[in-house]
Amino acid sequence: MADLVVAGAGMAGLAAAAEARGLGAEPLVLEKLDRPGGSMRLSSGVIWRHRDFERFREECPEGDERLQRLLFERLEDDLAWLESLDAPVLARQTGNTLTTGTRFDPEGLTAALVEAAGGLAPAGGAGVRVAERLREPPADVPLVLATGGFAADRELLEEHVSPEAGHAFLRAAPGSTGDGLRMGLAAGAATSAGLDQVYARAMPAPPARIDEGDLVRLSQLYARHATVTNERGERYETSTWSEIDVAQWQLHQPRARAWFAVPVERLEERVRERSVAEMIDAAEEAGAPVRRDEDHVTVETVAGVTTTLGGLAIDGHAVAAHGVFACGADAGGIATGGYASGLAAALVFGRIAARAALGERP
Repeated sequence: MADLVVAGAGMAGLAAAAEARGLGAEPLVLEKLDRPGGSMRLSSGVIWRHRDFERFREECPEGDERLQRLLFERLEDDLAWLESLDAPVLARQTGNTLTTGTRFDPEGLTAALVEAAGGLAPAGGAGVRVAERLREPPADVPLVLATGGFAADRELLEEHVSPEAGHAFLRAAPGSTGDGLRMGLAAGAATSAGLDQVYARAMPAPPARIDEGDLVRLSQLYARHATVTNERGERYETSTWSEIDVAQWQLHQPRARAWFAVPVERLEERVRERSVAEMIDAAEEAGAPVRRDEDHVTVETVAGVTTTLGGLAIDGHAVAAHGVFACGADAGGIATGGYASGLAAALVFGRIAARAALGERP
């Protein structure tokens, strides 16, 4: 019999299970999709935190300071732990002077965590079982909820975030449909602040064709170099380095659309490793509406929802309710009001949840 049941095999769930096995426990991970990894497999693999805690607080002012402090203080050791599992490192920097972290290969990172969590298991076996959904909480075993939030459920997005969310592009893993939220609330958990907030990116608008492997490459990250308007011609000016505010604003606009008009003289501006022109060309090649004239290039974009920022309220031990722990996007209140690494929070609180569930609180 398992010592711990984990719902979801993304970063948070796999980190929890791997930590549990490291403590000598027998975890059981149930993932309803046919493969592990969740949104981690769809990401760039960068796990980061702000270099300065006060900057973290400034950029995520509505988040729980206790949870933010835990993330800030523990991430470095947790990144070293990932490396000890032979997770393949691509770079030991983020490309942003305001942040610090490590970039892993997403596929290799997933494989390393699956192995540390006990490996893929057949039906009825211990370890990581895919294509198997947790229907109800276990009666006598602690439960860790790590199902990925509700960023892939249009009804929940429309209910909690924006009535325009039905028009959004969903960048989330398809299993992120609110299972953990529903199960946690049924067990007596409360919701956190920020249930109406998401992490999103401006993506090429239909009829663009966006495959799973193109989510990072096709993100349109040049609002600071453009005039951004909705379909009524109302303007928005980004106020953050991450441009997360643009996509959050966009999600509340008619049809979740925004138009980025870039002066031709700004096309060679670079955003990390890509130029604005390269991002626009990629959107146009994918089929997005792009209009070019003598002075500007204008791209029609749609808000692309990646993950939810609100979820179940947790304490510093990831407790959501009696015998129920939450981590990853199922736990809210960390990056509320701004933007922080979802993978970092999943890693840190996944390990915390496992230790707390097994009575190993530091």
